[in-house]
Amino acid sequence: MGQNLIEKIAQLFAVGLEDGHIVRSGDYLSIKPAYVMTHDNTGAIIPKFKGIGAVEIANPRQAVFTLDHNVQDKSESNLKKYAKIEEFAKTMGVDFYPAGRGIGHQIMCEEGYVWPGTMVVASDSHANMYGGLGCLGTPIVRTDAASIWATGITWWQVPPVAKVKLEGKLKHGVTGKDVIITLCGFFNQDEVLNHAIEFIGDGISSLSIDQRLTISNMTTEWGALAGVFPIDQITIDWLRERADFVARRGLAGVPSDADGNGKHPRLNFNRIEELKINSLKPDTDAFYSKEIMLDLNTVRPCVSGPDHVKTITSVSEIRKRDIKIHKAYLVSCVNSRVEDLAQAASVVKNKKVAEGVEFYVAAASSEVQAESEKRGDWQTLLDAGAIPLPAGCGPCIGLGRGLLKDGEVGISATNRNFKGRMGSRKAEAYLASPAVVAASAIAGKIDYPEVEEPVEIIGDVISREKPAGEIKEIKILDGFPETLTGELVFCYQDNLNTDGIYPGKYTYIDDFTPKQQAEVVMENYDPEFSKIVKGGDFLVGGINFGTGSSREQAATALKYKGIKLVLAGSFSETYKRNALNNGFLVIETPELVKDLKAKFGTDKLTVKTGIMATIDFKNSRLIAGDKEYSISPVGTAAQELIIVGGLENWVKRKLNIYSQ
Repeated sequence: MGQNLIEKIAQLFAVGLEDGHIVRSGDYLSIKPAYVMTHDNTGAIIPKFKGIGAVEIANPRQAVFTLDHNVQDKSESNLKKYAKIEEFAKTMGVDFYPAGRGIGHQIMCEEGYVWPGTMVVASDSHANMYGGLGCLGTPIVRTDAASIWATGITWWQVPPVAKVKLEGKLKHGVTGKDVIITLCGFFNQDEVLNHAIEFIGDGISSLSIDQRLTISNMTTEWGALAGVFPIDQITIDWLRERADFVARRGLAGVPSDADGNGKHPRLNFNRIEELKINSLKPDTDAFYSKEIMLDLNTVRPCVSGPDHVKTITSVSEIRKRDIKIHKAYLVSCVNSRVEDLAQAASVVKNKKVAEGVEFYVAAASSEVQAESEKRGDWQTLLDAGAIPLPAGCGPCIGLGRGLLKDGEVGISATNRNFKGRMGSRKAEAYLASPAVVAASAIAGKIDYPEVEEPVEIIGDVISREKPAGEIKEIKILDGFPETLTGELVFCYQDNLNTDGIYPGKYTYIDDFTPKQQAEVVMENYDPEFSKIVKGGDFLVGGINFGTGSSREQAATALKYKGIKLVLAGSFSETYKRNALNNGFLVIETPELVKDLKAKFGTDKLTVKTGIMATIDFKNSRLIAGDKEYSISPVGTAAQELIIVGGLENWVKRKLNIYSQ
């Protein structure tokens, strides 16, 4: 069986693989990504970095700092924070882009850090955007970023991979934003949760890079960990245009010139020609756990919300509801590029924003704004009454000017409309394409006059079972057990969130001890939990265990309670990272969860099953009662984290080895 594109890229950026190891979904890897981007949260990562004993960044060319989230805040404290980040970058020799240059993800694309066929990570959930350029972009948490700074390496479990086939061609006036909103709303039963996506199909050839970046960006909201387009002629042509632009621009503003001869260190024609010859492609016999098809001919302009990304309505239907708006937004990393601003400008040309409506616009970067100004689109938007904001994030994440107030309704070309995200929880937020947002700003209500009546969306999803392969024995490191045995304790609930596992009211009590964490674990889910479990038990959860906030205590509290490990149908990726980063093992076992639900039902929140289970790590199997289940191999990367007690200790050990 061959490899898909995700597995091939992971193979290239994995380190420490045994000879002959072919990377597959489910593998735990030590990875050395090409780049790691951090933004305003660099300020929070610096003390983590120093706290693990690091004094210099292992590879200054690997790290990129961009200030983009709170750029409207001119307070003394924020300016001081930004200055500290800039000084740290200068001291460490890291590429740094100041507030005003643009949104980090856009900068990563414009400056060639995002390169087709490579792996790039960021401490931000929209790192998926890099997939629009054929790059495996995926988010990490802050501890991972500190680890990469210190050692160049962190860990990654290769996710299951879904193949999404886009067939046909978009109708006039339909955009990439409409495609991803349709995917989120039509396939809204967690079909791609925690998957990586590879886009294929004849419909791709009609999608520009701007549209691809939009679609990849919002695979995050669809539930995926990455959304990667193929490396094709459109990709090559875009890179050539960028290389030509930076060649004319010169190296002004480029933080590093590793080439040393006047060429851009990343965006140059030699590198592009090499890419054209040696582009990665999936093997024809690669395995995909899901295959999804969408006919682009059936996609129409649509609106997401309010307050939920996966609830969609066609514009032709929603405009009949006469939904008045107070604010409209053309901002954020998903839809503020040149093409987006041009679409909005064509809608508002020679018109005025409706009375009582505030229409905010911000370019994805200073270069985007300059190009938009050159084309005349930026001035067209301003002439219509749009309110300009600096290139950056802003209202998309509830920062700066123009937030929604109680009772207001907003329509936005951003990627998230969660309740309270863009201001008041008593407001409503809808998502749409730049053209629909602009038309709504003019009409004073959700509207887009030039729209065809909707047709039935044609789409399909097929799930596939991975063919049984030869079981390969896993190397077991000294200090890691070959087998582990415990009684199964079953908590049936799917989507058990971190607040249920570890109540939010304790999250910011900094001196809360491990013993105290153990006493309150699962308090919001089942107050009886602590009385039922005992040290050494295996906890079995449902699907998407640990969803919600990123609080790491939701993992450590179970560990301190004496739970040996958590088995679940699937995990929130953030929960999984927090668990392993704290030396706490989690394993996906969907068939076991299915069997326990059938046996014990949902009458009790917590069930002491009486079933003893043994995990055979060497042969990647779980024996529970009289039944055996396959599990993904717990490779050496994961074993090391468990042995040393988490990522920070792993980094300290590496730094100690380096210093000897």
